[in-house]
Amino acid sequence: MTRTVVHLLRHGEVFNPEGVLYGRLPGYVLSDLGHEMAGRAATALAANDITAVISSPMERAQQTAAPMAAAHGLEIGIDENLIEAENIFEGQRVSVGDGVLKQPRTWRHLWNPFKPSWGEPYDIVAARMHRGIDAAREQARGHEAVLVSHQLPIWIARLAAEQRRLWHDPRSRQCTLASITSLEYSDDDLVAISYTEPSRDLLIKASKIAGA
Repeated sequence: MTRTVVHLLRHGEVFNPEGVLYGRLPGYVLSDLGHEMAGRAATALAANDITAVISSPMERAQQTAAPMAAAHGLEIGIDENLIEAENIFEGQRVSVGDGVLKQPRTWRHLWNPFKPSWGEPYDIVAARMHRGIDAAREQARGHEAVLVSHQLPIWIARLAAEQRRLWHDPRSRQCTLASITSLEYSDDDLVAISYTEPSRDLLIKASKIAGA
C-alpha cells in the first residue's frame, strides 16, 4: 500500500479595507497578519514529507504558498484548477444590510442557491478541484503535497470527497483562514480526511481588527 497525502491549504488574511468580495480580482494580497498565518501553516507541516507545493494563480495564494515551499526547498507550481470560484458580485460589498444584496436589481441573480445562480456552478468547481487534487496526488505519490486554494473551492472539494451534496449554507463551511484540510490516500483510495487550524489564535486577532 502506498500512502499519499494532499493538504488543501486556504490562503491567509487579505488586506481588504473596503470589505469587498475580491474573488478573482488582481491586486488583493496578504495583510501582515496573513503573512503570519502563512508562516504558521508552513511551521505546522515543516516535519512532513512534502514534495510538491502547488498554488492557485491568485497573488494571495502564491504568497501563502511561499513559506511552505521555502521550508521544503521547493518551487511553487501553479494550477488554474485551484483558482477562486467565479462570482458576479466581485468588487462589491455583499455584507448583510449595507451591501449590494439590499439592491432589488441584484435579486435576479439569487434565484437558484443550488447551482448557484450568482457564480460558478458547484459541480464545475468540484470537477476542477478533483483534477487538481488527482494531478498533485500523482506527482507526490508516496509522499505529501500542499495545494493552496480558497475557501469555497476547498469546501466543495471536501463535500465531493465525502460524497455529500454540494449546495450548502456558507456559514457551515469548516475552512477558516490558513486552515489545512488533509486528504489521505492508500494507493488510489481515499481513507481519511482531517482538518486543522494552525492559526486559530490569530483568527481571534483578525476578527478584532475587522470589528475595530
